[in-house]
Amino acid sequence: MSNKFLPLVKWAAILLVFTVTAAMSAPYAAIVINAKSGEILHEENADTRLHPAGLTKLMTLYVAFDALETGMIGLDDRIEISLKAQVEPPAKLGVMKGQLIKLRYLIRAAGVRGANDASTAIAEGIDGTEVAFAKRMNGYSQELGLTRSQWKNAHGLTSKGHLSTARDIATLFRALRQDFPDYFNLFSRIRTHAGLREVASSSRRMLSNVGGIQGAKFGYTRAAGFNGAVYVNRGNEEVVAVIFGARSSATLNKRMHEILDIGFSAI
Repeated sequence: MSNKFLPLVKWAAILLVFTVTAAMSAPYAAIVINAKSGEILHEENADTRLHPAGLTKLMTLYVAFDALETGMIGLDDRIEISLKAQVEPPAKLGVMKGQLIKLRYLIRAAGVRGANDASTAIAEGIDGTEVAFAKRMNGYSQELGLTRSQWKNAHGLTSKGHLSTARDIATLFRALRQDFPDYFNLFSRIRTHAGLREVASSSRRMLSNVGGIQGAKFGYTRAAGFNGAVYVNRGNEEVVAVIFGARSSATLNKRMHEILDIGFSAI
């Protein structure tokens, strides 16, 4: 290997170690609740305030669904893409400044792919700015009883003070199913067409491997680790399970199976 490439290899190795270490050091939290009664079936650090990563989009979509239900905005309304939305980091739909994209496609991209650019565009389409939308998110959050959550953005990329808990996310996912049953199927799609292109679900591993799953949402950042939320039906019973801070996607899925078994056995 040429000596001129050694510094690049060194920095790549350092970056890999940093990424793995950050994911491993993210605090772990989990909860399982009875989706019908709200009873807690299992919990561990469930009230610890942590980085929610892509699970933030559950709050973004709750607000968006309510805006649709109240007539504030329509699924076929076209939202003009800003430069801010265009330059959001991956995961992305790939929108460009000045494009007009129907809200229905932005919702699909955010809910299925976990697209950060689409999430920002939804926020700006509803409230003009992401800052104003975050205030709306926090207002809804209080109404839902998410007392330990604070939202700073619509996508979940790490931001100081942008925090939630496993308990709050479980409450939120349950509320999405109860309050917006006509939209909840979004969280069960492995692939969907999002206007510009077809996108694959960031939650597809959970959707493909968890029996009885009705919906799932996945999130990852270095600060958060691997996060996941699932809504699962077995027989006549339904539970919501949430994990924060798994060390890998494989660990997330393994642990999700374990806590689901714990939850259903406790009903």
